[in-house]
Amino acid sequence: MAALVGVAPMNRDSGTYAGKQFIRGGRNKVRTVLFMSIMSAIQYHPQLKPMYERMVTAGKPKKEAMVACMRKQLTILNTMVKNGTFWDEKMA
Repeated sequence: MAALVGVAPMNRDSGTYAGKQFIRGGRNKVRTVLFMSIMSAIQYHPQLKPMYERMVTAGKPKKEAMVACMRKQLTILNTMVKNGTFWDEKMA
């Protein structure tokens, strides 16, 4: 699912060369909507806010922490659709 949206890390390796990982590809419009929702979620979401703050405190760049939160949010949304449930803060 993350690769379809374009938030999965892609390797840039060749032979013995080990490059950095980047996000690329996927559905640009979906990724844009997910990015805008994560801007609000890192301020108020009971699961994603502590995750984002923990990663930034550990020294991760803010955009990298946001992409990790986007993947987490995508996993949560995918599970909700799969189970046919609505958001319940008690289950967070």
